[in-house]
Amino acid sequence: MKSKSLCTGIAAGVLSIVLAAWPVALAQAADAAPTTTNERLRALFDKRWEALMKTYPGWATFVGDHRYGDRLEDASREAIAANDAATRQTLAEAKAIDRGMLSALDRASLDVFVFELEDDVRFQPFIGYRSMSLGALGGFQSGFAGLLQASPVDSAVQAQQILARMAAYPRRVEQEIALLREGMALGWVPPRNVLERVLPQIDSQIDVTLDKSPFFEPFTRLASSIPAAEHEALSKDARLAIETHVLPALRRLRTFVADEYLPKAAADGALSSYPGGAEVYAAAVQSQTTTPLSARQVHDIGLREMARLRGEIDAVMREVKFEGSFTQFVKYLNTDPKFFHTSPEALLAGYRDIAKRIDPGLPRLFAELPRAPYGVRAMPGHFSEDRAEYYDGPALDGTRPGWFNANAKAWRKNPTWGMETLVAHEAVPGHHLQIARAVELGELPKFRRSAFFTAYVEGWALYAETLGFELGLYKDPYSRFGHLQWQAFRAGRLVVDTGLHAFGWSRQRAIDYLVDNTGEDPALVAAEVDRYYSQPGQALAYMIGQLKIVELRDRGRAKLGDRFDIRQFHMVVLDQGAVPLPALERAVDAWIAARQAAAAQ
Repeated sequence: MKSKSLCTGIAAGVLSIVLAAWPVALAQAADAAPTTTNERLRALFDKRWEALMKTYPGWATFVGDHRYGDRLEDASREAIAANDAATRQTLAEAKAIDRGMLSALDRASLDVFVFELEDDVRFQPFIGYRSMSLGALGGFQSGFAGLLQASPVDSAVQAQQILARMAAYPRRVEQEIALLREGMALGWVPPRNVLERVLPQIDSQIDVTLDKSPFFEPFTRLASSIPAAEHEALSKDARLAIETHVLPALRRLRTFVADEYLPKAAADGALSSYPGGAEVYAAAVQSQTTTPLSARQVHDIGLREMARLRGEIDAVMREVKFEGSFTQFVKYLNTDPKFFHTSPEALLAGYRDIAKRIDPGLPRLFAELPRAPYGVRAMPGHFSEDRAEYYDGPALDGTRPGWFNANAKAWRKNPTWGMETLVAHEAVPGHHLQIARAVELGELPKFRRSAFFTAYVEGWALYAETLGFELGLYKDPYSRFGHLQWQAFRAGRLVVDTGLHAFGWSRQRAIDYLVDNTGEDPALVAAEVDRYYSQPGQALAYMIGQLKIVELRDRGRAKLGDRFDIRQFHMVVLDQGAVPLPALERAVDAWIAARQAAAAQ
């Protein structure tokens, strides 16, 4: 996850010091103070990390720090201003560090640290854009339910923390509504199609019995060590808190969206239609791709890759001797019952079977594998059938495994031929292998072990899909089509996201382009296009990241010849943690140079 700004408060030390102990205290302080440039840098990393945990206690829960599990973020305008100022101050401190005095590892960490801070500062002036927190496929409207799902309940104390968060939720909702109103006054409201998706997401959390509520979910998994009487009392308190705090706050949010926000929404959500939107999109493209690429360059890359992939898709059609058009082929694949499971449970079992088939082949491609386990589960019931599958990483403290969250609701719509490439992306060798490995890189500072640069993380997952050929996947031509279709969809994103936000494309033109070129279901495509309105530039990161990893792999093979080791190359890529693509390129180039130097000796 990309770091956010931090608070400036520093915990005060003990002020009462016995005078007789003063010399000892001075000596201990001197011993503890950073004495080298490397130590000063690590101290700066630690200070920011601690501030981030306090400032964003929800994120702290996701990374496994539960010290602030009874709190929610302060999203008041005053707190945001203070956090922004603190980010600028931290950036100044980081830039004052003498890079020449650092170890190679710390130089790399400093570069990533500065990149993150500069990226945050770049978006600080865009107040209206930053206010748009309600997204087509999720956002503030579903964030609290997701936070509770990630919250541990291994003790009564942790359950009480959740109850405290429920009590704090109404204030947090009021703060968010204030920010949404501020953005609305500046002319920044998501488009109508996006907000029309937000309302049913809220409704699905409200219109459900308490014991089936996503907010009650933690209390269905209370630790067995909690006495039965206390277990019952906590569950009773949870039902009351949901009724008196959570649901009324969500209803207020819904009323605001339906009665005040949605009427101000425009039909066109292109950033070019917002005040200063062109500048925002240029920043978003560079932020999401972590490169200096322009929208035009990205658009052209997408057109090139789409042409290549469509050629491979046409070859599959010839292989299976299909005589009709591409549209007819896709219709056949999406309507014949033989390509679908017969129940949600069968769909989940199918995903798990694919994962088990992949696991034994991983040592052929990776010198080391993460220790953290992963599983496949159905995503929460309040998500719709159009919600894309996703991955939740393990906690830094090792208390939570990784999870591939499958859309079991969509078992009638998710064909078997698309499942292998999806497991390779979301589980192994994709998100789980990369993110779980990053969590275990103890020599890296914490901010690097939990960093999330989309171009790296999603670029790796898209690259991981291509490794399926070496792991025994895609033997069936229809499964190979599923792989190529998803790759083409990511190429199409480069064309469509830039088309929408930079080149005047309409929503319908974007939908038509993706449907015509990938054959994807129009309903899914429409949801995806609305996602691009919600998260401008985010969809560009996938293929840009993949292409960079492929470029670096091919560079290594060309320069090292027989000395190129794919297992070691993959570890070089993974053992950086998530980094901007220029930092990844520097790391791979250094590895190539070291291998060349060793061979020359």
